[in-house]
Amino acid sequence: MVAAFTAFWPDRPESDWAYTGGFAIACGALALALAVAALAGVRFVAFQRLQRLSPWLFALAMFLAAWEAVTAKLGLLPLPFFPPPQAIVEVAIDDWGRLAEGIFASARLLATGYLLGAAVGFVTGVAIGWSRRAGYWIHPVLRFIGPLPATAWLPLAFFVFPSSFSASIFLIALATGFPVTVLTWSGIAGVKSAYYDIARTLGATQRFLVLKVAIPAAMPHVFVGLFMGLGNSFAVLVVAEMLGVKAGLGWYLQWAQGWAAYANMYAALLLMAFLCSGLITLLFSLRDRLLSWQKGLVRW
Repeated sequence: MVAAFTAFWPDRPESDWAYTGGFAIACGALALALAVAALAGVRFVAFQRLQRLSPWLFALAMFLAAWEAVTAKLGLLPLPFFPPPQAIVEVAIDDWGRLAEGIFASARLLATGYLLGAAVGFVTGVAIGWSRRAGYWIHPVLRFIGPLPATAWLPLAFFVFPSSFSASIFLIALATGFPVTVLTWSGIAGVKSAYYDIARTLGATQRFLVLKVAIPAAMPHVFVGLFMGLGNSFAVLVVAEMLGVKAGLGWYLQWAQGWAAYANMYAALLLMAFLCSGLITLLFSLRDRLLSWQKGLVRW
């Protein structure tokens, strides 16, 4: 439907969208592929999930048709603030090199800061939850630094650290570390004492209690902290790239806004959404693999 709608309804005379035909062909090919997959889903279990997505696919088609109508066909929304879908396709094709470079730079910065913050937060949370002495010294510092948003440290971080890249890593790690620390601490502190008593009667050492009893029991809380930290780190990543780092999707977004290239800006926003969604999916897959023992205990 979207393919026929785009192909047979001519664009406005004053518009010159080079990829209108290509966008219509791509929509038609996608619709054909989905139709074949839906028919195959009747016989193959691997395609049956597609049938559950059919309401969302229909809603997406309606959204694309409405977007195409009010921009390229009727011109109800002003340019260049609201480009049509084929303008986003044009950016993806013509500027793919710069977009790919931005994705790589953002992924490298995010991975470094997130993994560092998650590791430090996990170790700190275990220390606070297990040791009263560690909790005595770390807890006041955590209550002082943790509630402050990581972006509030931007001026100090870019002054103290030797490069904007290292300052951004620190800010992302800070945004990730606080929720991971708090949720890990909560998980360790909430482990039932009966688990420790049973392990001690079997001759468990202190190290065994921490590594084999406390940490596995606290992993559901740890993953909640990891999910929260991922959202925080992604927000800080975009702000840091827009203000200090000279590469990445955040920098590309700022550059596009400065040149009033709103199609480029929307393309960057879509890539950010796909990147964040993909990382969340990977984290869910890791959680499902490591916490498969939960399937019979909680709602999965």
